[in-house]
Amino acid sequence: MNDYLDPPATADEQAECLTRAGFPMESREEVCLPGGASDTRQDIELTSNRGDCLCHLGLAREIAAISGRVVKAPQPRPKAAGPRADTLIKVENREKTRCPLYTARIIRGVNVGPSPAWLQERLLARGDIPRNNIVDASNFVLFELGQPTHVFDLAKIKGGVIIIRRAAAGEQFLPIGEGAAELKLHPDDLVIADANNPVGIAGVKGGALSAVTSSTRDILIEAASFAPMTVRATSRRHGLPSDAAYRFERGVSPAQVNHAADRLVELILQLCGGELCEGVVSDGIAIPPMRTVRMRCERCRAIIGLPIPDQTMVDLLGRLDLKPVLERGVVRCTIPPQRLDLEREIDLVEEVARLHGLERLHIAETISVRVAPPQGSEMARCAVNDALVGMGYLETVTHSLVSEQAATAFLPPGMTAMKVEDERAGGEPVLRPSILPSLLRVFAHNRDNGVDDVRLFETASVFALLKDRHVERVNLALLAPGGNNGLREIRGAIDHLVHIVHGDQRRVTAEPQQAMPWFAPGAVLKLGDEVLGLCGALSPGVVGMFGLSGPIVGAEIGLPQHYHLYPPETEAHALPSFPAIERDVSAIVDDRTTWATVRGAVEGLRLEHAEAVEFVTTFRGKQIGSGRKSLTLRLRFRAPDRTLKHDEVDPQMQRVMELLKSKFKAEIRA
Repeated sequence: MNDYLDPPATADEQAECLTRAGFPMESREEVCLPGGASDTRQDIELTSNRGDCLCHLGLAREIAAISGRVVKAPQPRPKAAGPRADTLIKVENREKTRCPLYTARIIRGVNVGPSPAWLQERLLARGDIPRNNIVDASNFVLFELGQPTHVFDLAKIKGGVIIIRRAAAGEQFLPIGEGAAELKLHPDDLVIADANNPVGIAGVKGGALSAVTSSTRDILIEAASFAPMTVRATSRRHGLPSDAAYRFERGVSPAQVNHAADRLVELILQLCGGELCEGVVSDGIAIPPMRTVRMRCERCRAIIGLPIPDQTMVDLLGRLDLKPVLERGVVRCTIPPQRLDLEREIDLVEEVARLHGLERLHIAETISVRVAPPQGSEMARCAVNDALVGMGYLETVTHSLVSEQAATAFLPPGMTAMKVEDERAGGEPVLRPSILPSLLRVFAHNRDNGVDDVRLFETASVFALLKDRHVERVNLALLAPGGNNGLREIRGAIDHLVHIVHGDQRRVTAEPQQAMPWFAPGAVLKLGDEVLGLCGALSPGVVGMFGLSGPIVGAEIGLPQHYHLYPPETEAHALPSFPAIERDVSAIVDDRTTWATVRGAVEGLRLEHAEAVEFVTTFRGKQIGSGRKSLTLRLRFRAPDRTLKHDEVDPQMQRVMELLKSKFKAEIRA
């Protein structure tokens, strides 16, 4: 660390400064080095957004900013004497969004051998094992500057070309390292390849077949920038952690690449000899300009709660090499490329507070708390859950991952499943597209333990991909035994839940559908023109998939998207002063005729004194005939000023029966 600080700082001073900067020391140990030398190894806790501090120079900047020391950063100036590098190697970058910049430098005539004592001591003090002067130099620069690099044996690069591309499905790759096993690559893996095969997994591991050995004479030095998500996904997919991947996952700016590469080239020329070829062979997008972030001084004082003068803020931010400029109470900072975490005004406020001293911030001994009224959405959730519990349903909380078989069985047409590529997911690696498979597993567990009559519900997120677009929504799912009235009961439950959220303003209608094969039969539930969800009897194939038998009914609706409308607007009415007359009528109609259609037609008659049209029952049997059903509906009549007589209702009922016969070709039973 003291190679980069002037004046040097003791281990205690370094730990104290870093703790004040927000990076506390976790552990310390004394290290005995070959030849009797000793050193102190300190483990410093870092936050995930400070990838710039995953190196000695980054931590030295923090120590200098806190203590007022000067940072001594290396200023490499390697000199080229060989032929143009682009006559020896070509670079073709086919994935510029995932690899914004790839650079290659060539050194010819190196001598691979042991590193000098000073370099070995620094690696040993850090806890690394020296390998040879080429590998050790690359590792040294990694921990000095935080920029991963890699060195290839140039003679092993086939076709004189480096290609940055996606891996082919099933393509083989042998990573460098003792005991490493050959990997089968995934199409989402980004690889560094020659004309024939991958020679490295971008940002993660180099390949064994292109590695530097004692017989290597000409080398290619890779320095690049890779997208954090790409590196993280590949590293986890193959279980290949590395120091390089750890840093790329936290962000490495393309603007850092050339400086680190020059530093490595200069070291290799000093340690291994050789001749640097002229120029850099690179491919990528233009290096983005340095960002400018502004901070209002008055806003900074208001947030921190301390009367820090404007000029003091400028001085503090200047210690971080942010080149602050003060204009009319606003500080404008130019953000260096390694500080990827500084994007907004509040980030600069945090830097001022950190350098001014977090211990100086005022801490209130008491805090006032105002209890906010319950949110409508939370009240709705509680009301819906309470109603379901009152109807005999039990709430479940299940995992969002399911098996591929279960996900495929409940995947809506046109959508694809979202798979989690993590070995910890085991046999259930898919984010569920429906809550029903999770409820079926709970249902099966209860039935296996002798509990047959169980009703379940759960509110949870479901996931899918629609044309590569991530679709996520929160649904409410119900599951219950089928039996004679299973569908009617679950439909009644949904009607009641909608009434809780919307009151009398909205009415649920059901339309038969065949597009969702896990229901047989099934229906689309609608609120007006809006699709609310699905309900139906689960198909025997789906039920059997979970080791179950017998009828099981289920529903999955998007009612949670309506919770923000709760409580519904209600209007109180006086209780009726006079009794009502109720008349039932049973009509044999085509089996495809829906109750909603019949009710809508009857209500359209606008019968005098009609108060309600209600469903009673449906009957199918041999007496009715195939493809037909008997539908019974009940009409209620009431007058507001007197008791109705039956002969006043008879004409209304006659109109209803005539409508049923003319519009639906119905046969009136009673």
